[in-house]
Amino acid sequence: MSGADAFAETWWGNAWVTALEEGALDAARLARGRAYAGRGYVDAITVTPGLVLAYVHGSRPRPYRVQVRVRTLSDGDWDRFLDAAAERPGHIAALLDKEMPKSLAECGVALLPGPGELEPHCSCPDSGHPCKHAAALCYQTARLLDEDPFVLLLLRGRGERELLDALSRRNAARAARAAQEQEPAPLPGVRARDVIARRALPTLPAPLPPPAHPEQPPTYPGSPGGPDPFALDQLATDAAARAHALLTTSRDPVAELTLWQDAVRLAAARPGSGLTAATRALYSSLASATGRTPADLARAVAAWRQGGFDALSVLEEPWDPPAGRFDRARPLLLAADLPAFRPWRNHLTHPRGHAQLRLGHNGLWYAYESEPGHDDWWPRGTPDLDPVGALTGLGAPGDL
Repeated sequence: MSGADAFAETWWGNAWVTALEEGALDAARLARGRAYAGRGYVDAITVTPGLVLAYVHGSRPRPYRVQVRVRTLSDGDWDRFLDAAAERPGHIAALLDKEMPKSLAECGVALLPGPGELEPHCSCPDSGHPCKHAAALCYQTARLLDEDPFVLLLLRGRGERELLDALSRRNAARAARAAQEQEPAPLPGVRARDVIARRALPTLPAPLPPPAHPEQPPTYPGSPGGPDPFALDQLATDAAARAHALLTTSRDPVAELTLWQDAVRLAAARPGSGLTAATRALYSSLASATGRTPADLARAVAAWRQGGFDALSVLEEPWDPPAGRFDRARPLLLAADLPAFRPWRNHLTHPRGHAQLRLGHNGLWYAYESEPGHDDWWPRGTPDLDPVGALTGLGAPGDL
């Protein structure tokens, strides 16, 4: 039994799923947990050192409080990990690209959990190990690890900012030692006196090659009444990425976005799905600057994460599609044993009012969910050219 293909794409995400499944005592509870995670039953996840916490919806109206504990690393373990990361520049570049090199994970420090190391606890009455609610949280956590390996490092005891600062100090010490041991190579250029002495200007040296990755911004200390260090860090990191793209491709990938679209992009770049205090402050600030509410921003972020600019347009701009793909969708849904969806402009809505499909200008179908009887639609799942395929993440046809 393996849920790795469904819930993890990276090797470290698969290792997390393997630890869950090899330590489980009941395959049936794992299967229910995978289904719960796939249907969005896991609410926003909070990750702190040694703990993953979320509320998971079950058969009762009140969601269950679920937590999974893992062992944090000792100071000696962290020293060995940081030494291994600083030893090879490719390790740091990979982490900044949200990748976890196997050579770094196998440096002698147990970063990934083994079978039986995950310690789930749930407020439900089921005594299984794990119960289906805890299994759902573990599967959903694998997706967070896919998106950002720093989530795994935070679980082991240290956050991204703290680790990058420590790596920066180690690199500075290594560079200082190297500078003492070797004379730096002279930079290409022309001496000023040579330029003045000649009538014909010399040929300019070839430009230096662009760096392989944007550099990490410096650490911004917090001070009473001063700017928010997290906001400065995020803006500096984003500016560096845009400058690098402009340098290497001669175009700014976000130059045409409106203020609102750019605010949604910045909020969506925040890793993970848990609303920490820093994330809530960011949402509040961006929403205020654009004249929207934090709830508007949260819905727009969900759309952006579903499919970027195109998915945000689908959320905010109903339109009248021409005959063709839209008209063929309803027979396809009926052929999949789904009821007759109600059409309105580019929307197709389930007769019970809890599931909806929206056709984008790019020809993709985008799935939405709402509580029955409430016109409160939230983006769900992955866009698909097939309307039935777009509903896959919302459950089986019999559930719809």
